[in-house]
Formats: sequence, structure tokens, C-alpha cells
Amino acid sequence: MQRRKKILILAHMLNTDRDALICDLAETYHIYDYGSLPLKTVAALSCGLRNDSRIKMKMDGMEVTTTEMLLAAIVDSTRMLVWIQSEDGVRGINKPTLIIDKMMNRKTESEVVVFQSGEEFDEAWKKMTKEK
Repeated sequence: MQRRKKILILAHMLNTDRDALICDLAETYHIYDYGSLPLKTVAALSCGLRNDSRIKMKMDGMEVTTTEMLLAAIVDSTRMLVWIQSEDGVRGINKPTLIIDKMMNRKTESEVVVFQSGEEFDEAWKKMTKEK
């Protein structure tokens, strides 16, 4: 990667969350005063941080690591397999909530509203927006 590009990435990191970058540099490289180092060195070290570092996750808009998502998916799959074989699963009741949905802030089925017609949607919309 070109030096200039690394310096621009460093600037973007600092602009995004200076504290996260400081924590990552301290944790990864034991650098507590990045200002005392040459700019090119700090830029190279910052670009070399792991993808699950605080700053890179924040820049990517991620709240959980890939590992955490995979572990949650494994737990959810196991829970679903057990539920499917239970009496509740046969009846289709008391379905377990998914951990991964909570981690990703996804809406669950109970929060999703379904309308049978356009008129039904329009009525609900008027109530939500307080139109008459």
C-alpha cells in the first residue's frame, strides 16, 4: 500500500474515533503516545491493525466480530434443532428467540406487522402518523 494512502487512512481513522485508535495502538503495539512517532510509522501500524480492532470495526459499521456472529449462529442452530424435536416445536409454539438477531438489532417476528390489504395498511399508517 502506498505511503500516501496509508496516511489518508490514518487521518480517516483519527477522524472516525481517535480514542478507539489510541486503544488499539496501545493494546496491539504497546504504543501509548503515537504523536512521538513518525507519521509514516503510525500510518503503517494503524493500517496493520486486525480487522476486529475497535477502529476497523467502527469504520466498517460492525458491532460484533465475525467470530461472535458464527458462535451465535451455532448456538441458535443448536437451540432450533432441539426446539424442532420438542412438543412445542411440533406444535409450532414458543419458538426460541435468536441470539444473532439480537446481536444484529434485527426485528423479531413479533415486531413485524403484516397487512392483508392496502386499505388496512393505510388505516394503520394514519394511526401511526396521526393523520385523519
